[in-house]
Amino acid sequence: MAYKEKGSMEVEQKTKNYVTKGFKIVFFILLGIAIAFLVGYLVMRLWNWLMPELFDLPLIGYWQAVGVLVLAKIIFGFGSGDGPRSRKKSENHPKSGRCASYRRDFSKWKHYDEFWNEEGEQAYTLYVERLKEENNG
Repeated sequence: MAYKEKGSMEVEQKTKNYVTKGFKIVFFILLGIAIAFLVGYLVMRLWNWLMPELFDLPLIGYWQAVGVLVLAKIIFGFGSGDGPRSRKKSENHPKSGRCASYRRDFSKWKHYDEFWNEEGEQAYTLYVERLKEENNG
């Protein structure tokens, strides 16, 4: 008798889990539909608030706003799964061929601070004085 009770309790628990999952699925589907309607409504309100005044465009209805959203999604794409993270990766690791010339150019500057401390300030002062003499003379 105890074995049958244990089995029925397991079936009850499984049923409870399935019902809970079913309610969650239905809830999220309804939530998704509600968000879709809300986004369409917000697009309509924003369009009707901004576009006629800024660009002399006509007012639109709800379904036209949804159409604008769908059209924008078609034009600008549905997303490829490549977010900003993947773009940052490629920017942080440039191809070696593109930067080789820059690296060579920077190697010329490794003695710049030393030069400026020894000769640069004096050379610059002489250069400025020479320019003043040319402009006055």
